[in-house]
Amino acid sequence: MVRSATTARCMWVLLAFVSVIAVVTGCVWPPWSGPSAPGQLPPAEEPAIAPGPALEPVKPAPVEPTPPVPGVPEPTDGTTRSWFYTADPAHRVPRIPDDAARLLSTYGGRYTGPDPGLVYLTIDQGYENGNTPAILDALARNGVKATFFVTGSYVRSNPDLVRRMAADGHVVGNHTMSHPSLPDLVDDRAMFEAELAETSALFRDVTGMEMARVMRPPMGEYSARSLWLTQQLGYESVFWGFAHRDWIVDDQPPVGVTIERILSGSHPGAIYLLHGVSSSDTQALDAVIAGLREQGYAFGTL
Repeated sequence: MVRSATTARCMWVLLAFVSVIAVVTGCVWPPWSGPSAPGQLPPAEEPAIAPGPALEPVKPAPVEPTPPVPGVPEPTDGTTRSWFYTADPAHRVPRIPDDAARLLSTYGGRYTGPDPGLVYLTIDQGYENGNTPAILDALARNGVKATFFVTGSYVRSNPDLVRRMAADGHVVGNHTMSHPSLPDLVDDRAMFEAELAETSALFRDVTGMEMARVMRPPMGEYSARSLWLTQQLGYESVFWGFAHRDWIVDDQPPVGVTIERILSGSHPGAIYLLHGVSSSDTQALDAVIAGLREQGYAFGTL
């Protein structure tokens, strides 16, 4: 017990030291889940996906092999990287490492939207926490379209909500079937492809529509090889330039704090990462939309 307590105290001292370094440098690291100052907010390390109710499995339709993208050879670099960015308090586009920018440019990824006059609300859906109807209501009330990234398990467990996303005109993208770290799967192309193909097939079966060819890498983890393989399968990897600690359902930030964080984090073409499990994001949505419009932004989808 003494040894465990000493170890725990040491870990907290280490985490406190890392927190100070992160705030001083302005770097935003996905693994960190501690509090942050507005404008220096950490991308979320998403929670484990809670299993939905057991339903009749849907057998995905056969997937035709995707032809290689011409002129883009397979990389050998399999190093796993965690997405991070450096927030800019002056509302400029956040900085990312040169290496990350090069990989996104080479293998068809993005962390800002194509139109600097727009911002893009993207909502990750791994499991349902009762907020999605209110999120969809708020988006409809304000005339805003969003991009939802859904897991296959979410589609299977919540077909009516997914049908409403599509019927309301939102873009629904791929968040994989089981939320794995994609760099871990690159040596098994069939397994990698199944993570995307099965989710797409479930969406087609539920809605009668094709899923948008955008993909959010689970946990923001990527490698040169995972980006390349995602591109070969016809998807664009979509990261983000804003996120905050919104995914812990029993430790939500106050709604006012969420509003201030989101508005202070705006920048041209901002891709916002929000989580559907967040009650704070849900309650803040009306004020956030109004505030971003006051800043001169309109809303787009990916």
